[in-house]
Amino acid sequence: MPAKKVIETKNLSRVFKNGEIEVHALTDINMIIEQGEFVAIMGASGSGKSTLLHIIGCLDRATSGEYELDGVLVNSLNKNQLADVRNQKIGFIFQSYNLLSRTTALENVELPLIYDRTGQFTNAEELAKKALEQVGLANRIYHKTNELSGGQQQRVAIARALVNNPALILADEPTGNLDSKASIEIADLFVQLNNKGKTIVMITHEPEIAQFAKRMIYLRDGQIISDQLIENRSNKEFALKELEKPSTP
Repeated sequence: MPAKKVIETKNLSRVFKNGEIEVHALTDINMIIEQGEFVAIMGASGSGKSTLLHIIGCLDRATSGEYELDGVLVNSLNKNQLADVRNQKIGFIFQSYNLLSRTTALENVELPLIYDRTGQFTNAEELAKKALEQVGLANRIYHKTNELSGGQQQRVAIARALVNNPALILADEPTGNLDSKASIEIADLFVQLNNKGKTIVMITHEPEIAQFAKRMIYLRDGQIISDQLIENRSNKEFALKELEKPSTP
């Protein structure tokens, strides 16, 4: 059986108009990401990474071309339908965690289930506990987010992204606010989740974090300039050893 496509874009372009000036943020992006892949998207600032992430995440629309997410043609959806697709099919993880302060880890993770309009999640608390266990926070369930370290807060955000079992986990610079050791821990957590079948797309500017993925797509000036499998993938053990090496002056 052929692998299921989670993302497929055909000649996807995004043009921003600023008065008379047109800025071509993305040009003819053709990309397929299948179920169970772990893909890192890299590129310099202004390469189109964020624009692509916003379109994949149904937060913005392409100017032209087609985008299909988990069998749904996104181009034809209205605002409410887009919101439903975002809530049901995508788990977002942001650089700044985007957690509610002064509320517990459990309450933060329950949020997507409370906002879900399908009525399929009647056991929100149970599912949230399970998601927190998955990210190694079983003993921090009732801690308020401001009582957690940065790495733990990002784990809460990952649990929140996982809780409704989305087709796609979309991570935007997920280690951007973390120190090196916590970054490696989070990258390793993505590997563990991917090994269990989660499809993950991660935008990062850190090559050592991108090396944990299975495939790397590199953007420049709004176009894909390379798309290849990562042959020498990093792992937690190797990355921590590299971290301990004295830096050469």
